[in-house]
This record gives sequence, structure tokens and C-alpha cells, in this order.
Amino acid sequence: MIVGCPREIKNHEYRVGLTPESARELVAHGHEVLIETQAGAGIDASDAEYSDAGATIVGTAAEVFARAEMVVKVKEPQPDERKMLREGQILYTYLHLAPDPDQTRDLIASGATCIAYETVTGPGGGLPLLKPMSQVAGRMSVQAGASALEKAHGGRGVLLGGVPGVAPGKVAVIGGGVVGFNAAQMAVGLGADVTILDRSPEVLEKLGHYFEARAKTRFSNNANLAECVADADLVIGAVLVPGAAAPKLVTRAMLATMKQGAVMVDVAIDQGGCFETSHATTHDDPIYTVDGIVHYCVANMPGGVARTSTYALNNVTLPHALRIADLGWKEALARDPHLANGLNVWNHQVTHKAVARDLGLDYTAAETALAA
Repeated sequence: MIVGCPREIKNHEYRVGLTPESARELVAHGHEVLIETQAGAGIDASDAEYSDAGATIVGTAAEVFARAEMVVKVKEPQPDERKMLREGQILYTYLHLAPDPDQTRDLIASGATCIAYETVTGPGGGLPLLKPMSQVAGRMSVQAGASALEKAHGGRGVLLGGVPGVAPGKVAVIGGGVVGFNAAQMAVGLGADVTILDRSPEVLEKLGHYFEARAKTRFSNNANLAECVADADLVIGAVLVPGAAAPKLVTRAMLATMKQGAVMVDVAIDQGGCFETSHATTHDDPIYTVDGIVHYCVANMPGGVARTSTYALNNVTLPHALRIADLGWKEALARDPHLANGLNVWNHQVTHKAVARDLGLDYTAAETALAA
């Protein structure tokens, strides 16, 4: 199979779909790998390293899309990239379609077979291709929030860890999954006063055992959520409904109860955000203020630490890429129902139930695609 990897063009997106090591693995399996020139520059991977791995360097993204049977990326294809997709071509990347009707419409029109990292499941449950980026984003959310809390950035002027004689900042983490757990780890490590909210008793029990007295846990009902948000200096939104738009848990009315200059970091922004006042921002212009509350809603946070993120991502995406290239997408998905859960668009149809439901589109089961 001809596998292509273009340079990412989303604002300040420095990750790359294939590392030189991943390219070498694909070549060793007998596949041809096309890499757009400078695609790896953001992780300090030179064209020469890709060439040494057996890949072919091409001059433009247009050539990658024109020649590749499977395109491997990191972020969702941007409008110019979507125009280059073609009937039957495989697109393997993050998509986050539920809050993005324009992208969904373009992918349906393209006729491409689109496999989304974020909805591939694992044998033990969970979302293994999303997990490493959730770990990165969770940890970065506290760094970003701590910076935004500085007075020069519009924040309250609170140091999360405090100092002797001065109380630490209060952090509320909404959601105790991978993002929330990693955010809480970082906040606890800084010495903050941390509360984690979740609706699962099992998750709360695990968090309680792990953090013991270093972090508090609360059941996430409306009253507890409102109380914790009002009391917090930093609120981390870490809620995920696989494949679906994130629920709006923090309303605009709740902002009036918060401390002026408090910070909200919405890690769920890829799925539309879990704060009513959230809208996606970029690394160029990451924060804005609503009713005196600072919002940080960068949609590709892990792109800021591109080298760590790229290698962590390739660790989990490459095995599936190899199977798709070795077997063809249909056989690879037929053999692995967890990978089949990643199929979001096929033959001009939406094949993920949550995406179809949230966007009001017709749904075609992945099994239909595999039987066709």
C-alpha cells in the first residue's frame, strides 16, 4: 500500500502522523511511504531521517494526497486538505466530527473511508488511541491554567501551590477519566488544593485510593458542581462522551458565582467543549474573558509539546496503521471489532452512531460497510 503523511497545517500544530521510526516499520512491511518535505520539522525529524528510513520525500501535500492510498495525519483535515481527498482513499487521523458539521459534510462528499483515532476502542475498555493525548492534555491543562492565573494574563494573581503562610490555589477538575486524573496529578504535584468531580462511584473510589488525602473527590451532581466551580481559582473541564459532543456542564449563569479572574481550561473543546461559554482558540491567541472569567480553549493543546506527543501517539497508532496497510482496511476492521469502532465515514455515509445522532444525519452501521 502507498501510505502518505502530509505536514500538519492547523495553527501551531507541530506534531506529525508518522515518525521516521514508524515510516521504517511500514517500509519493512513492504509498503511505500510518502512524506511531505519538512513534515517532521516540528519534532526535529529531518527529511534525511525519513529518507534513511526508506520513505520518499515529496514536495507538496497535493502530491501526498494524489498518490497515497492511505493518508496518516494527526489533526482533522483542514478545508484545503478535505478538497484533496478522493473516493475510496483511507484517512486515518483524529476527526472529532460531532461538533464539526462542515468537516463531516466534506468527508461524506469525498467518498473517503475515514477512521478516527478517538473512537477506536480497546479490549479492556477505554480509548487507547486517545489516551496518550488525553494524558498530555490533562497535564498541560494545569500548566496552561497556572499561567493564565497570572495577573498579566488576566487571572486572579494566584500561585497554585501557594507559599508558606499563604493558602494554595483551589482547583476543580470536572471528570475523573484520563484527562482528569492527569490534571489532578499535576495540580497535586504543584501543591494545589484539588477537588475531582465524577459521576461514577467506581472512578471516585479509584481516585480516592490513589490520591488519599492529597485530593478530595465529590460526586458530580448539580449542587456539588456549582459549589466547586464557585470556590475554584482554576476549573479544568475534562469530560468525554466517546464520539459525541461534550455536555455543557458549566453554564454562563454559573460564571457570575465565580471569583473574578478565575480560570477555566476546557480540555473537551475538541468535542465542542463542556462549558457553555467555550469556543475553540489557538496557540496564537489562547485565552479570552467572559464576565471576568478567563477561558483557555486551545483545540490542539498537545501540539505545543509536539515531540513528546508525536512519539506517544505513534506508539498506539502505528500497530493499527500496519494492519490496515497489510490487510486492507476492510479485512483489518473485520478482524478487529475495536478498530472497526473507529470507522466514522464510509462511502458517503456516517458510520458512527453518536456522530450521526449529534449532527442529525442518517446512520449506517460499520457492519454494513464491512459486508459490502
